[in-house]
Amino acid sequence: MYDFATMNRIDLDHNATTPMADDVIERVAEVMRDAAGNPGSRHAAGRKARQVLEESRERVAEQLGARGSEVVFTSGGTESINTAILGLARGSDAVVALPPGEHPATERTVDRLTTRGWKELRLPIDTTGRLLNDRLHQFDWSNVRLATALLAHNETGVLQDLSPLVELCRQHRVPLHVDGVQAVGKVPVHFHQLGATALSAGGHKFNGPRGIGLLLIRDGVRLSPLLSGGHQETGRRAGTEPIALIAGLTLALEQAVGQLEWRANHMRTLRDRLQSGLLQLDPTAVVHGDQTHRLPNTLCISFPGRDGDSLLVALDLAGVCCSMGSACSSGSSEPAPILVAMGVPPEQYRSALRFSVGPSNTEAEIDTALQRIQRILHRKGQS
Repeated sequence: MYDFATMNRIDLDHNATTPMADDVIERVAEVMRDAAGNPGSRHAAGRKARQVLEESRERVAEQLGARGSEVVFTSGGTESINTAILGLARGSDAVVALPPGEHPATERTVDRLTTRGWKELRLPIDTTGRLLNDRLHQFDWSNVRLATALLAHNETGVLQDLSPLVELCRQHRVPLHVDGVQAVGKVPVHFHQLGATALSAGGHKFNGPRGIGLLLIRDGVRLSPLLSGGHQETGRRAGTEPIALIAGLTLALEQAVGQLEWRANHMRTLRDRLQSGLLQLDPTAVVHGDQTHRLPNTLCISFPGRDGDSLLVALDLAGVCCSMGSACSSGSSEPAPILVAMGVPPEQYRSALRFSVGPSNTEAEIDTALQRIQRILHRKGQS
């Protein structure tokens, strides 16, 4: 039996959210105290808040290879995705192109487009979850008016080579939105080099605050605002900007990008240690997704013959935090759409778990987690 009062909980669910760094918390508190004015106010307190806002905008742009004028602050990744897709979609009776199994924020927003008469063009992927780029040009792009794709998949961690899609969109003058929520802070992201029209990110995925995100939108591109109200964010996102959260996001992003190589190497070492240990514990286990082109922190693995829900509960009781996929779709008993699209058989996708490590995890935590998982997997009658 486990002693829950003294048991260390091991967080292996960093793709769901990450803990705020201590100095980020301090920065948020500092700005709350010292720059409490409305950045839209024309007095000293407002000007001070405005200064923090615009300095943050420029610093964020620098980290992501964009211009300050291209940065729009939002409430998080979901709002950024909604704003990009709905704000770039023009008219009706058009086609939106996207791979299967995108994040729920994208899938549900595309559903809204279909109620306006839009049709979906699902771009093909292979069994590892990567786009079949040599087949993209075979589709009819004449009525495609928007494209969207994940840069790094939230469940499998698979990284996409989007350059062929970017080029197709350029040739056909199709705006392309890239969901960079899981990628930013974990792998290099340079907006102008990427060539997309828009890119979404969320602060809490790289040790920043929750409730704050950003949307990069290329200069000169018209974006219909999602929210009606004031003229904040040059008319692209109404609502008083949360200066303290923006300052926290900025610091967290600078730290993540500045430490990118160290963090990636550290997380990759932990991820591979966990993967190797799990495959030794259960030789029938199956790792999903391209194992070369994936985030350094993410492992999607199935334990055939076992029930994923039961495993998840048992792991939680044992003090190991992981997931069965996107936190935004937790509670759903449906199989992960990306695994189905990859052709994963039912006995595998029903037992699939996602482990995602963070820079604060240690080798000792991985070893302890493996010991706890061993007890669960080897428990008589576990299914």
